[in-house]
Amino acid sequence: MGAGAGEPFGQPLNFQIYLPIAEVSVNLFHILGAGLAVGFWSGLLGVGGGFLITPLLILLGIPPLVAVSTGANQSVATSVSGALAQWRRGNVDLKMGGVLLAGGVFGTVLGVRLVYTLRQLGQFDLAVAVTYVVLLGTIGLLMLIESIGAIRQSYAGKNTSVRPPGQHHAWLHGLPYKMRFNRSKLYVSALPPAVIGAFVGLLSGVMGVGGGFVLVPALVYLIRMRTTIAMGTSQMFIVFGSGLTTILQAYQNESVDVLLAMMLMVGGVIGAQIGAAVGQKFNGEQLRAALAVLVLMVCFRVAFDLLVTPSDLFSIAVMMGGR
Repeated sequence: MGAGAGEPFGQPLNFQIYLPIAEVSVNLFHILGAGLAVGFWSGLLGVGGGFLITPLLILLGIPPLVAVSTGANQSVATSVSGALAQWRRGNVDLKMGGVLLAGGVFGTVLGVRLVYTLRQLGQFDLAVAVTYVVLLGTIGLLMLIESIGAIRQSYAGKNTSVRPPGQHHAWLHGLPYKMRFNRSKLYVSALPPAVIGAFVGLLSGVMGVGGGFVLVPALVYLIRMRTTIAMGTSQMFIVFGSGLTTILQAYQNESVDVLLAMMLMVGGVIGAQIGAAVGQKFNGEQLRAALAVLVLMVCFRVAFDLLVTPSDLFSIAVMMGGR
């Protein structure tokens, strides 16, 4: 455990840990540092952090499938405390959360099945990398443009809030299956939240993300929920949605590395507390801009590894037969 893979036990300790499911050796402090960093940003910005931990794990040498499955597990761990805090503040709409989860279950099952199919075709690693580049690049760019505009309006003394609840898009009024969501003070069709939940569930199943960085903007800008209620309801969705992803990935693909998840949780809990304390010193526009920059940095790094020719063009793998 102390020495690297293949090294004699007489070698000095280098804090290498062998992960049985990932089948690789990693540096203990690198994994703890990744969990600490993601936990910090989760506490600072109020997001689950799954969209950060998965590419970080891939960059640290963790196989993409294990990174996706363990990233979902990390989203559960970092979101439980946030969901409880939001519940105590009265920021969770249980009825809206139930509609989101109904769609999320369908999307998650479909996503995990898609992962299995891509693995059989040998295209999973490429699909994950390309999806991350496209999704993170799009979301990060839109968030950066919006946050810069909000900061400029703030300095100009203008109101930077979004349209208040109740003023919905015109297309929402004609949709069937309307429901009254008392906590959110909304009377809208259940179809848009169910579709949003299905999409986020699909992302969770394929990419291991909690989906808060997609779910919160969708609820605020499309459904017109108040931001605080959207964040609390999103945390509730992440806990159950990512939990389902973890269970399905462990059953279908046998790709959840418990040892890796435990190390990430230790760093994540510490980082979240630090991030929450630091976050009180900044306003919302500055935090959104910081998140956008961070998302774009991760996107560029994944794109760089995807496009640049590797130093070793060939690899030799031992094909195991009946043993």
